[in-house]
Amino acid sequence: MYGVVTRNAEEVGWSEFDVGFYEVKDVTGRAAEPLAEAVNMISCFGDNAAASSDPDLVPVDEAGEEATRDRRYFDWSYICPTHEEYRAGLLEIVEDCAAENDDVRLDDVGFPREGFCHCERCERRFAESDRDDWLAWRADVITDFVTAAADRIPGRTYLTLYPDPYDGHLYRRAGLDLDALAPHIDEFVVPLYDTHYGTTYWLETIAKGFESRLSGLDTPFSVELYAVDLDLDDLVRAAEVAEEYADHVYFGYDASTAAAAIRRKGADSRSGVTHRPGEE
Repeated sequence: MYGVVTRNAEEVGWSEFDVGFYEVKDVTGRAAEPLAEAVNMISCFGDNAAASSDPDLVPVDEAGEEATRDRRYFDWSYICPTHEEYRAGLLEIVEDCAAENDDVRLDDVGFPREGFCHCERCERRFAESDRDDWLAWRADVITDFVTAAADRIPGRTYLTLYPDPYDGHLYRRAGLDLDALAPHIDEFVVPLYDTHYGTTYWLETIAKGFESRLSGLDTPFSVELYAVDLDLDDLVRAAEVAEEYADHVYFGYDASTAAAAIRRKGADSRSGVTHRPGEE
């Protein structure tokens, strides 16, 4: 199955795509009305606009450094997952999306990276919790949010994972406990973005890593590829590698190139077939 991730409402219904993911809220903070014909997609704890407007929302490490896009290693600004008002707002968006389409995708879920968050609110809540281990407490925070969101989604719940399958990395970095999350998730989506795909060795390595990591769970996973300004042959080759390991392949942010890649793959699969008179 092939799909597209887009900000353009008209593209979700193109015939080449089996599913269309529509960004209702992205990391810039831009918001759009959910669509009935799309799997509406929510950037949960990535939000440049909210972080700029209210510094209290932003996670900090032990040194007080903020997880914002003007710092090294952060492509966008993050929101602390323990901020109750923001979480409540996210859950309202989930409900709005689910009212239009039963299926919803949760994107950018988790803490920014290792060492976050040590804001006063997180420190207090950890101290008040029944957990002695800070990493376990962080994982509880994320699992509780995902559980609450999934309870509001009557159909298929998708969850985007950071592209890091190595043992314990998602847990320590983002607070994602895959074993605890899997019962609430119908499909994990792993974005493996490149601006070239000139070599697919690393793509195969990471996809194989997720296949191994998730093999003991009942939750399927898909790979999402970047389609913007890509050579068509390179994108087709990347898709062929990805679908060796993933259940589905999705394409991000260029529906025209994605549709062309799917058509090319379909043509290639039919090439070399000879039909003789009397044969079906």
